[in-house]
Amino acid sequence: MKKYLLTGLLAGNILLFNSCATNPVTGKRDVMFMSESQEIAMGKEADPQIVAQFGLYEDPAMQRFINEKGQQMASVSHRKNLQYEFKIVDSPVINAFAVPGGYVYFTRGIMAHFNNEAQFAGVLGHEIGHITARHSAKQQSKSILAQAGLIVGMVVSPQIAQLGDAASQGLGLLFLKFGRDDERESDKLGVEYSTKIGYDAKEMADFFTTLQRQQEGSGQAVPDFMSTHPNPGDRYNTVNQLAAQEKQKQNVTNLQVNRNSYLKMIDGMVYGEDPKQGFVENQVFYHPELKFQFPIPTAWAYQNSPQQVQMVPKDGKAVMSLTLAPGKTLEEAGQQMLQQYKLEVVESKQVTVNGLPALAIIADQKQEQGVIRTLTYLIQYGGNMYSIMGITTANDFNTYAPLFSSTMENFKQLTDQEKINRKPDRIRIKTVAQAATLSQVLRSFNMPDSKLNELAILNGMQLDDRLEKGTLIKVVEK
Repeated sequence: MKKYLLTGLLAGNILLFNSCATNPVTGKRDVMFMSESQEIAMGKEADPQIVAQFGLYEDPAMQRFINEKGQQMASVSHRKNLQYEFKIVDSPVINAFAVPGGYVYFTRGIMAHFNNEAQFAGVLGHEIGHITARHSAKQQSKSILAQAGLIVGMVVSPQIAQLGDAASQGLGLLFLKFGRDDERESDKLGVEYSTKIGYDAKEMADFFTTLQRQQEGSGQAVPDFMSTHPNPGDRYNTVNQLAAQEKQKQNVTNLQVNRNSYLKMIDGMVYGEDPKQGFVENQVFYHPELKFQFPIPTAWAYQNSPQQVQMVPKDGKAVMSLTLAPGKTLEEAGQQMLQQYKLEVVESKQVTVNGLPALAIIADQKQEQGVIRTLTYLIQYGGNMYSIMGITTANDFNTYAPLFSSTMENFKQLTDQEKINRKPDRIRIKTVAQAATLSQVLRSFNMPDSKLNELAILNGMQLDDRLEKGTLIKVVEK
C-alpha cells in the first residue's frame, strides 16, 4: 500500500509540474491534466451516449432555436475556435449541462420553465461559460468522475456500479459538481455573453428565483447550476448588479426580453413525464409502446431513460436494471451477457414468466473488493430480448434475491388500454381575456386548485399578481 501511495505521489508531482495551462477567460495559469484536443475528444465521445441516454426532443423549431442562439453566443465567447453543438434532450428534469469541447444540452423540462428568451439566453451563456472557462476539464483534472445513470443521491458501491455498466466516462460528466467560484464565474459569463447578443441579462436572476421556488415546492433535486452554490438571494442580487454593469460597459440600449415569441414557441410542448416512454403508477412501471409492465420494489427509487430503467433501494446496496439484450435466442443473449460482464455462472435454468420463455441466471464476478453476485432474467417478448439484472454483493445476495425475483417474475404483457393510450400533459399558451389575478385567470381556464402553485412557478409569477388583458400565460392540459 505504501509503495502504491509513494508511486502515486511521485506521478502526481510530475503531472503537476507539467500540467499548467492558460485559462482562456482569466488569462491565468490553471492546473490542467487535459489538453484542448482531449477536451474535444471527450465531448465527441460523450455526445452520442448523452443523446442515447435521454433522446432528443422531437421539435425541429425548438432545436433550430437553441442551435441558432447557441452559435450566435459562441461566436462572441472566449473560445470561438471550438465546434459547438446545442441540443434539447427529451427529459422532464429541470436542468442544463455542458461537457468539455463545446457540447451544451438543455432538457425540455428547463425549456418549459423559461418565460422569455432572455432567461433562456442567460442560462445558455452560463453553460457556455463552463466550457470557455474550462470548468469541466478542471473538475476532471481534480477528481475521478462519478458513475452516472444511477439515481442521484443513491450510494451504490463502485464495484456494483462498474458491473452495472451504469455509465461511461462521458456520462459521468453530467454529475460533476462545480464549486461556488466556478458558478460565480459562469454567472458572470452568462451575463456578459447574453448581453453581447442583445438580451436583458437581469432576466437570468428572475429565473434563478423560479428554480428556487420550484425546488422548494417539489423537493426535487436542484439542477447542477443551483446545487452547492451561492445563496439564491445573494445570487439574485449579484446577477442584477452584473447585468447593470455589463449594460453600461457595453454601452447598449434596447436589450430584448422577447416574452411572447418564446411562449408561442413552446406552445404544445410535452410537460412532465411522457407516458409513451414509460411511466410509473402505484410502484408499477408501464411501457405503452413496447406493451410490458413490471413492479418496482416498495420504497425503491427509479430512473427511466430510453436505454434502461434502473431501480435502487434506499440503502444503496443493490441495483436492478431493465435493458434490451442483444442476441437472437435466449441462450445467445445469455452468453453475450456473461462475456460482457466477465461473469461466472453459478446456476442457469430455463423458466417461463407469465407464459413468456425466459432464462434465469445466477452469476458471479470476482473483484479485488470481493464477489459481486447477479441474478438475471432474460425474457423473450414481442420480438425483443429483455434483460432484468439485479446486482449486489455475494454477502447481501440472499437479502435482495427475493426482491429481484419478485420484479422479474412479474414482468408481463401490458393489455390495459387506458395505460396504453395514456396521453402526456402539454403546455398550452392562453390569452388573458380580462384583467384579474393569476389565480383568478388560472381558475377561469379550469385549472384545479391543487395545481395553482405549480402553475404560478411555471409562469414565474405569484398567484396574487395582477395580469392585464391580453397577457399570455402557460397552463397545462392534455
